[in-house]
Amino acid sequence: MKISEIAAYLEQKTELTADEIDALAGDSRQGVQVLLKRFNRRRKTGEAELKRLDIMLVEERLLWDRGLSKIAGVDEAGRGPLAGPVVAAAVVFYPGTVIKYLNDSKQLSAKRRENLFEEIIFRSEAYGIGSASSVEIDQINIHKASLLAMHRALDKMNLEPDYILVDGFPLPGCSCGQKAIIGGDARSLTIAAASVLAKVARDRMMLRFHEIYPGYAFNRNKGYGTAEHRQAIIKFGLTPEHRKSFKLKEEY
Repeated sequence: MKISEIAAYLEQKTELTADEIDALAGDSRQGVQVLLKRFNRRRKTGEAELKRLDIMLVEERLLWDRGLSKIAGVDEAGRGPLAGPVVAAAVVFYPGTVIKYLNDSKQLSAKRRENLFEEIIFRSEAYGIGSASSVEIDQINIHKASLLAMHRALDKMNLEPDYILVDGFPLPGCSCGQKAIIGGDARSLTIAAASVLAKVARDRMMLRFHEIYPGYAFNRNKGYGTAEHRQAIIKFGLTPEHRKSFKLKEEY
């Protein structure tokens, strides 16, 4: 086989037979050896990713084994910003679902989050996205507003979960069992999926707010208190999307 043909063949493979490995290892062409090393690196990376995902499904498997098939992961995005809503998501996967590279949304690039957003929606049994506005945050505080957004996300699923895995704090007022997991978006695949949906949905909201209020650079800071954002507040004042109960102005 030509080197280009071997490259195309290896690109399609995740495993090689012992005979194939021996044949490639015995090929004296340097280009073939480079391709074999590249294949082995890719295979090891894939094995490590599967092990990581396996660990992130420990909580879900314990529940699936109990016959609880509709496990909802719940998480929020946007507790800390000075402007914009807090957004939450809830996701239920069919038992055994695995999505490669899914992780805590904060550990992912914006491009990967966008790609995973579509895959999560496509492969979920049900999902819901809910939010609480800046006005509601000011009225009831950010913690209660986050819980409100989570309930709204669950309500939009149009599916009654058997059990809930929630990031951080317990979710009061749920009719089914639940488990709150500190750092759950990095420890549970279902919570990680919810974190991605919430983050992407909120970022898209902030991009729309940027079109209305371009002076605040919401397209870059997503409402967080960057120096650029705080300077814009001092210069232009507050928008209706700012959380007036937060510390919005600081001296420089």
